[in-house]
Amino acid sequence: MISGSKTWMLLGGLILSLCANASAPEDAVTARALVSSLGRPAPARTPFAEARFMKMLDEPLVVSGQLAWLGDDRLERRVEHPNREVSTIANGEVTQQREGREPRTFSLKRAPQLQILLDSFVALLGGDASRLEQAFTVQHSANNAKRWTLTLTPRDAKLARSVSHIEIDGSGNEPRCMRMQEADGDLSIDLLGELAAKMPAAPTREALVALCQGG
Repeated sequence: MISGSKTWMLLGGLILSLCANASAPEDAVTARALVSSLGRPAPARTPFAEARFMKMLDEPLVVSGQLAWLGDDRLERRVEHPNREVSTIANGEVTQQREGREPRTFSLKRAPQLQILLDSFVALLGGDASRLEQAFTVQHSANNAKRWTLTLTPRDAKLARSVSHIEIDGSGNEPRCMRMQEADGDLSIDLLGELAAKMPAAPTREALVALCQGG
């Protein structure tokens, strides 16, 4: 026979298990509603400033410019500082135009980071939660009523070997940051919208994460 105390312990464990399982669908519903609220009509443009932290470099590479969703699977990344460069993704191809050079075109399959950028950015600006869930496992967390974070983990094993996960921080229905953690340890942090103008002159990972999370 099971003692009374053990019975209550078993019942308690069962209740906790049921509550945990019940929270998962609720969290998924919250995440889908959030993604839907982020949708914008194409063309949708936003300023960005990116700091890329690489193991082989002592200081991060910092660029700034504008990201644009042009509709469907067309994305444009226009770098305006420190050098001018335009990268366009369309029809499974990437075209790069650097100032003073001939355009270069290559298959999107050769650039997993750009594939993941396309999938995440298009799904977010399109407010397409279904597409986001097809490409990523999605986890949602919130610090308070306004601040939130979506953690996206690529479902495709090949892409996951290049990019471990993406964290998108936002407030209300505005994304503030996109943090892409690569599998080799490199990290790219993009400040979006009005936050792009607050990129520090000498950014650090810790300072940018605090900025993204509202610090």
